[in-house]
Amino acid sequence: MSFSGFPDEAFVFYEGLEADNSKTYWTRHKQVYEDMVKAPMAALAEELEAEFGRVHLFRPHRDVRFAKDKSPYKTHQGAYTATGEAIGYYVQIDAEGLRAGAGLYSAEGGQLARYRQAVDEEISGVPLEKIVAEIRAAGYEIGGDRLKTRPRGVPEDHPRLDLLRHRSLHAGRRFPLEPWIHTPEALDRVRVVWRDLIPLVEWLTVHLPTD
Repeated sequence: MSFSGFPDEAFVFYEGLEADNSKTYWTRHKQVYEDMVKAPMAALAEELEAEFGRVHLFRPHRDVRFAKDKSPYKTHQGAYTATGEAIGYYVQIDAEGLRAGAGLYSAEGGQLARYRQAVDEEISGVPLEKIVAEIRAAGYEIGGDRLKTRPRGVPEDHPRLDLLRHRSLHAGRRFPLEPWIHTPEALDRVRVVWRDLIPLVEWLTVHLPTD
């Protein structure tokens, strides 16, 4: 199946799921999810794999074991390809449109320590600073979980203090619902975003090897 766009029914499905996140709604509209959400996302993933590697679809069910919110279903469909531990490219659709991005989506323990060390060292930190600046200048949103203060032991005048505050670091772009989302152009838009963010992903992959 070649990718031909995300049908309008996919976004209507998520509008309904946001209003009624229940097993009853899901069961009643499961075929809509399979045909109008999952199948197009799988086709999009297949188109991207030749350039970016295997793209996996996230399951629609939420893990509610330790969550206060017990809503059983995710109100978006995401897909990702990993280049390292919690590092890679991401795309999703939801009721509001499409989002594509890439980066480091979580860092703990040794990986977080390696990230901070690489940012701290000038030989590796300055190139990342330049990459992030260029991505931001290109119109991408820089996101990630950040400390409100500075990490322990980091001086207030550190030239890359903002980057050192990050516990995750990613960039992306959200596209609102527009006619092209229902066409193959959606694939082109995602591919452009992923290509633009290759320098960020490559830096993270090189400097944050898996334990």
